[in-house]
Amino acid sequence: MPFVKPQEIRVSVDVGCHQHSIAIGLSTGELLDEFDIEHKSSGFKSFFKRIEHWEKHYKASVSVAMEGYNGYARPLDRLIRVRNYRLYNINNLKLARFKEIFPGAAKTDPIDARKGLELFQLSDQLPLAKGVLQEIASTPKENEHLKRMTRRRRRLVNERASIINALQSDLQAVSPGITEITKDVNNMWFINFLSSSPDLRKLARKRRSSLLKIRGVGKKYADKIEHWQQQAFFSDEIDIVSPMIHEDGLRIIELNENIKQLNAHIEQLNDRSEISTILRSIPGFGTTSCAEIAGEIGTIERFAGESSLALYLGMAALDNSSGSHKGSKKPKHVNTRAKAALMVAVDRHRKLVPESQRYYDKKRNEGKKHNQAIRSLGRHLTRVIYKMLLNGNVYEVKKL
Repeated sequence: MPFVKPQEIRVSVDVGCHQHSIAIGLSTGELLDEFDIEHKSSGFKSFFKRIEHWEKHYKASVSVAMEGYNGYARPLDRLIRVRNYRLYNINNLKLARFKEIFPGAAKTDPIDARKGLELFQLSDQLPLAKGVLQEIASTPKENEHLKRMTRRRRRLVNERASIINALQSDLQAVSPGITEITKDVNNMWFINFLSSSPDLRKLARKRRSSLLKIRGVGKKYADKIEHWQQQAFFSDEIDIVSPMIHEDGLRIIELNENIKQLNAHIEQLNDRSEISTILRSIPGFGTTSCAEIAGEIGTIERFAGESSLALYLGMAALDNSSGSHKGSKKPKHVNTRAKAALMVAVDRHRKLVPESQRYYDKKRNEGKKHNQAIRSLGRHLTRVIYKMLLNGNVYEVKKL
């Protein structure tokens, strides 16, 4: 007897900010149900109740496709995974290309929801449609938590850098010469000094005994502060800007403490993450970089091969040749956070491994810029990383 493919319930979700449009159909192409739900508990209950109705009726497995996985879809996407439904992410870039080739008569949320069912239907025969639907592989919890933690850490680090830049600019504007006390405005003893009073003019009158009570200010720095006090100058904006400088100093102290706490949590999660543990065996790959990469990769099962991983990490360019012209272009499916972390790790790695340093020097001698040479080395390392993660092996330095 001929093989008959089991029936499957297919659900397409057009994700919105406050409301989602749902279309339910069969793998045969029959449309079973259409409805909208609100992004709240009652809407989620209605969503699963209607799916369960058809699931029991047809005694079939369930697959769900949605746009914006890990975006506005949260926490609906996680609730779907808890029920062990197969979950697919609709790749927005590939969906746009698909719509150019197969345009619709109109665009509404229900129509977009039905488009997801069409993609299910075509994915078995049409490679372009198959590329639009990407199944979400199960990710270890420690890597999901690393993703959350490292993304927050990156936001706080960026905020701190922004405040420090503004602080330095304000200091130079209202009190020229004060930044000469320290080589780095971000030095904590200097931040503590600035934060010890909301009025910079009072800092110019602080006695040595008071200076030595400020955390991090010893005799050496007290001498430098006293030298500044003798020639301190303030512009006419001091009344307005001085409180801002004080607030910025306090915020930097708070951010440093928050980042320190996150680093401690990340360190613990790193020890439980298999991906991070393997990556840290590579010379030059530090704790923070490995945590960011592990969090963004999630699981190596997401990637069909090392070239797919290289594209995701931003270590591979796409062919953009035409006729006699040979060229390449930047891919749009790059995870910029993972790319930034890998670029830092690869740069440190090549300084510790002679063979990698020779390859980097070779690319530089060919006329490539620093970042281009690092990406070229990163492309080779990605092949190694993919095999390491696939087989669970640690890095071994080649002995000459």
